[in-house]
Order: sequence, then structure tokens, then C-alpha cells
Amino acid sequence: MFTGRRPIDAVFNEGHTLHEFAKTALPEKVMEIVDPSLLIEVMTNNFMIREDKRVKTEECLNAIIRTGVLCSMESPFERMEMRDVVAKLCHTRETFLGRRV
Repeated sequence: MFTGRRPIDAVFNEGHTLHEFAKTALPEKVMEIVDPSLLIEVMTNNFMIREDKRVKTEECLNAIIRTGVLCSMESPFERMEMRDVVAKLCHTRETFLGRRV
């Protein structure tokens, strides 16, 4: 959802997967793999992302993509527990919004 890609997209061939695509982007290149339409709201009128909002957005997206990677591990035993996923995503939302929800 956050990358705008599907596991069956043509770029995922010869063993390359959406999981690997996301995993290799963490943490430095996460903004490069995120669907640009998700970033529209954090942009100002002159299409420059304010630095404080950019940093907060990047941290949030890193946490979300990392959670997605951990939820999609090949082995079920390596995947995050759902209660931990919910807690992590709620914490990420609270951090991004700057308040407890």
C-alpha cells in the first residue's frame, strides 16, 4: 500500500520480491520507494517539503515499512505478533501526530 506496488508488478521478477524491495530501502532510501501521492500533504505550496515535517514523515514511513517487512517474513516464526504490530503502528501514529489518540 505504501509503495504503490503490487507483488505481481513486472519489476519483481527473477526472484526479486516486494518484501526485498522494501527491506533494501530501509532506512536510508525509504522516501524513494514510497508512493509519491502519499507525500502530497506534507509538501508546501512551492512543492518543497518543510524540513521538520519531512523528518517526521520519513521516521513515520520508516517505522511503517519496517513493520510491513517484519510482517511479511517468509517464516511465520519470524513475523511480528499482531498485538506488537498494533502497538507499533499506534505508537507511530501518535509520534507522527504529536499526541496520544
